[in-house]
Amino acid sequence: MGSNYYDLTDKTALITGAAGLLGVEHAAALAAVGAKVVLTDINEAALQKAAEKLQNEFDANQILAYNMDVTALTSIKAVQEQLNANGGVDILINNAAIDPKVKQDNSLLETSRFERFPLEQWNFQLNVGLTGAFLCSQVFGTAMAQRGTGVILNIASDLSVIAPDQRLYRRGPEEQQPVKPVTYSVIKTALVGLTRYLATYWAERGVRVNALSPGGIYNNQGEEFVTRLTNLIPMGRMAERDEYRGVVQFLCSDASRYLTGQNIIVDGGRSVW
Repeated sequence: MGSNYYDLTDKTALITGAAGLLGVEHAAALAAVGAKVVLTDINEAALQKAAEKLQNEFDANQILAYNMDVTALTSIKAVQEQLNANGGVDILINNAAIDPKVKQDNSLLETSRFERFPLEQWNFQLNVGLTGAFLCSQVFGTAMAQRGTGVILNIASDLSVIAPDQRLYRRGPEEQQPVKPVTYSVIKTALVGLTRYLATYWAERGVRVNALSPGGIYNNQGEEFVTRLTNLIPMGRMAERDEYRGVVQFLCSDASRYLTGQNIIVDGGRSVW
């Protein structure tokens, strides 16, 4: 083992939901330390845009892109078959998720509150955020276990350890406000459970599994929301989108070689206040 524990040269990392806000950042983090990065997403146009951005920033040969549906086993296996010719996947980041944004919109009022939350949305969001992580771990993680080495990183959230503070969104009477839906908290909490399960299940097969729980990321949200949220964060600000790159490099490399089964919370201190 060399002295640079973060070096991922000759490693292949696959990221689901790679065209999203954090997916691109995870990809950049790993490409920066030498990994070949496989971007996957169901949104083909956004995927190509993300791939072009990263190919301009790094060696174009480091960046691959595949249209993949994490809810479809056939789609996942098709990508695996294409990658197997070059040695398969060494690192899997389960990042794909539906992140419902709370907007002051009367149309959302009927669907976001728990009392009226639609079953079809429950099933759809769990299918993407949780079942997708299960299927990708089953396909790529099993291959890692067979080779005797690999890393899985599940992207959870600070809402895996705390409840959504619905006061952040409140305008007017409680019963009339849209809320952060129940699905997001359930999915992110369950991903931590999946992390612990797989970490112990494959511990003797050389596969490490951890979770990363990011806090809120500044992305041009409204001033009132930002003020309310930053008042809940000891560091007094939301995260910048690139501030999780270092911890992703740590968790996916030999720098964390004795770490498994853990949920690493990076939230500016919000969850400890």
